[in-house]
Amino acid sequence: MQEQVLRGVVAIDGPSGTGKSTVARQLALQLGAAYLDTGAMYRSVTLAALRAGLDVHDEDAVSALLSQLTLHVGVDPRHPTVRLAGEDVAAEVRGPAVTVAVSPVSAMPSVRAYLVVQQQRIIVDALDEVGGIVVEGRDIGTVVAPDAGLKIYLTAAAGIRARRRTDQDSAAGRQSTIDATLADVRRRDTYDSSRAASPLQPAVDAVELDTSELDVLDVLARLRVMVDERGMAAPAVRA
Repeated sequence: MQEQVLRGVVAIDGPSGTGKSTVARQLALQLGAAYLDTGAMYRSVTLAALRAGLDVHDEDAVSALLSQLTLHVGVDPRHPTVRLAGEDVAAEVRGPAVTVAVSPVSAMPSVRAYLVVQQQRIIVDALDEVGGIVVEGRDIGTVVAPDAGLKIYLTAAAGIRARRRTDQDSAAGRQSTIDATLADVRRRDTYDSSRAASPLQPAVDAVELDTSELDVLDVLARLRVMVDERGMAAPAVRA
């Protein structure tokens, strides 16, 4: 079978623990596309605020910090990177301190506006350079890339999402329990769905997919069918 590559933008949204990051990255790998984890960008701003000793509920203070940030998020799905002022913070932004604080920071309209501009610039650059990008987050199909050729909204039962996140934490060496993670999942769901700026919700033209009973390969297979149905996969051109 001839190798195919992605042409255009695939937007994958949904709450924590639905498998967004895993399937988005794998889809990008399969289709020679760029990959953008927008959640890592909100976590990076949160980490910067915590390091500066700011109240993560004080929007004025956090907003003032934005102009001082040097944030770089790499889009190579083989090795996605997150750097603050040149420092690799990919592991630290997934730590418990950031996980607890990221919801109020990500709900701030000024933070969202600042990062959406950066995200849209990254998408344009990726389309120019490689032709396709898979972007995952919570407002990609509704705000960041409303013209995406394919919009997916992943869901799963809260208990299943908590178990998945707990397993991920354990694999990464982070201590957690299912009960604590479930409480965090529900807290984050409430924050994300009720915030005034870009609330978590499926785009009107998104395909909703419940991953509760699906493994990664099942979800990827379904996404590949959707990509093909929309004519977004083209034969790779070898130099």
